Amino acid sequence: MECCVKSLVLGAPAAACTHRSAKSRPTIGRSRILCGSRGAGISPRMVSIAATMSSPSWVDESAAPALGENRCQAGESLMAYLGSSSGLDENLAIVILHLQGAVKEIAALLASPEAILSSDSTSFSSSPSVAPSSGRDAPKPLDIISNELLKKSLESSRKVAVVASEEEDLPVWINDHGPFVAVFDPLDGSRNIDASIPTGTIFGIYRRLEEADKLPVEEKAQLNVLQCGSRLVASGYALYSSATILCLTVGQGTQIFMLDRSCGEFKLVKPDVKVPERGQIYSVNDARYFDWPQGLRRYIDDIRRGKGQFPKKYSARYVCSLVADVHRTILYGGIAMNPRSHLRLVYEGNPLGFLVEDAGGKACDGKRRILDIQPVELHQRLPLFLGSSEDVLELETYGDVQQVVNPGYEV
Repeated sequence: MECCVKSLVLGAPAAACTHRSAKSRPTIGRSRILCGSRGAGISPRMVSIAATMSSPSWVDESAAPALGENRCQAGESLMAYLGSSSGLDENLAIVILHLQGAVKEIAALLASPEAILSSDSTSFSSSPSVAPSSGRDAPKPLDIISNELLKKSLESSRKVAVVASEEEDLPVWINDHGPFVAVFDPLDGSRNIDASIPTGTIFGIYRRLEEADKLPVEEKAQLNVLQCGSRLVASGYALYSSATILCLTVGQGTQIFMLDRSCGEFKLVKPDVKVPERGQIYSVNDARYFDWPQGLRRYIDDIRRGKGQFPKKYSARYVCSLVADVHRTILYGGIAMNPRSHLRLVYEGNPLGFLVEDAGGKACDGKRRILDIQPVELHQRLPLFLGSSEDVLELETYGDVQQVVNPGYEV
């Protein structure tokens, strides 16, 4: 078994990996973090980064290429991609590697019968009470578990000062010396789990505001997580569906990885993905049509009939799972939206906006660029429109597209 992993890390030919037995199936966890792609070496710097989580004695650092010698190609591992990213802060790479460890654990949990059993629970003893004024949704059991997995993973990286989550009323300060700030929605779409509809994790990473270090803990924690989205240094999402997908940007293009369960590693499947400039799909819950403002109704009516700037009729595709709808929009183009003030700016709008913009798309609240909006509270809500640049720009010409009427939908 050791020779199998060794050949993957050090770039030995695939044929050399011949000793895997039926009883030695690879696990999906941090112990497999060094499993790279076949035919590709890992830089010495990335080997040292991975050593913060595990330190196998058989890693031969001299066999790996220097940082930045090659850009990763499709099929290579997340760690190889991070190792070849020009100028990437190694501390940021450590944070991302710990995040993907938590994502693997969440994916394994969601694929187990316990996920359905937990989603059927009407109460959860470990769940904190949610104040009506907090702006948070009532958490489900798997929301809480996913939140704890992400918090513990980020804390163990020793590179994150403060975290903020949909499942926490306030930011949590975890390390005085961590250079980064992490915000996340641990399990978006959890209400869909019992129907086996895709769910996701959304995250964003900022640099810690060193100028706030001398302030009281609560104050500096708030200031750090309420940064504008334009200050993000990395963001991404995990999509838990027929495959486990990790879509990531570190400000050098948007990359899509897929979890290879044969070795427990994320492999690059779509390098430098670009959102098409124009799509032919819109994604919105149009059962709410009669609650929309006139501008949004006119926009949807026009693109449905092929009367918009694009002379073809649009199709509707709506999963009601934010990550799933955004993922499809990134791949196929078009526009995904929630016109009412429902989605959270800090840990949904900003990370997704940063990701989409790095892929050549646009994200706005119907009036302003998402990444330019200054957050004023952790659970601040807003409308969100994102997708193909031409589609978003066309939407904005209709003016009144934000839904003000909100009768309090049950679903």
